[in-house]
Amino acid sequence: MRVYSGEFTKIYDPSVVDEVTGDVWPWYINDHTIIKGPDGWHLFGITHEEPADPLNEKNLAHAIGEKLTQGMWKKLPYALRYSPADNETHLWAPHVILVDGLYYMYYCAGSPFGNDTYRIHLATSPDLYNWTRHPENPMVIDGFDARDPMVFRVGDEWVMYYTCNASPKGGCYCVACVRSKDLIHWDGKRNVFIDPIVGTCAGPCESPFVIKHGKKYLLFIGPRNLYSETGVFVSDDPFHFNIMNQVGTIPSHAAEIVEDDDGKLYITRCGWGEGGVYIAPLYIED
Repeated sequence: MRVYSGEFTKIYDPSVVDEVTGDVWPWYINDHTIIKGPDGWHLFGITHEEPADPLNEKNLAHAIGEKLTQGMWKKLPYALRYSPADNETHLWAPHVILVDGLYYMYYCAGSPFGNDTYRIHLATSPDLYNWTRHPENPMVIDGFDARDPMVFRVGDEWVMYYTCNASPKGGCYCVACVRSKDLIHWDGKRNVFIDPIVGTCAGPCESPFVIKHGKKYLLFIGPRNLYSETGVFVSDDPFHFNIMNQVGTIPSHAAEIVEDDDGKLYITRCGWGEGGVYIAPLYIED
């Protein structure tokens, strides 16, 4: 199997332009999510003025595009602002799914209690514009800096993948998962990918994204060797991916996989200093 991308084109620039002077203040989008709504495609993501300042990323960007590949998307007001009253210290890496007419946004809320107790929260919306935090937050508590949730349906249950370490205090970088029947109560944590590299904070297993292709499962994670490098790993089992089974390397940071209305797959890239969000066709050769 071989997985690769086509050429990337820019679809969104979060920078701020002074309407009087024309001066431009560059902003970035980092980990993000894209979902189809009744009025177009919606993007939600980490945002902040350049240069990178991850611990002060306290708002989630919101943009809309008529088509996935239409030129530049339109900036909308922030989707969500951090809430210290809800023990949120910043807002990272949203992931949105639609289930039974309700949109579920899972995101990393940081933690005021330490890096080993990072919190993954949930907010819901009927329309992608008005979000309400769930009263049973947090959904998950884990470390070191457990973050970047992605929710995927496997059989009759939901699986939430996220990045963390072998131990909440540190250790090998991992992709872990928990499972749920109702999207609210999550348990059964297990590590589904373990990298031999040891550390804390940022690592090579961030931004996990899982898709099914035929009878196989593909895991996208990064940054691997470079900041803008996503590795693709194949497995027969959505709960076990091996570092030896890499089938692709894509020049992307915080990649998201999106299926268009015609069934074509696309992959995105973004990040600090990248100038916005880009999208490219995704190709899978068996």
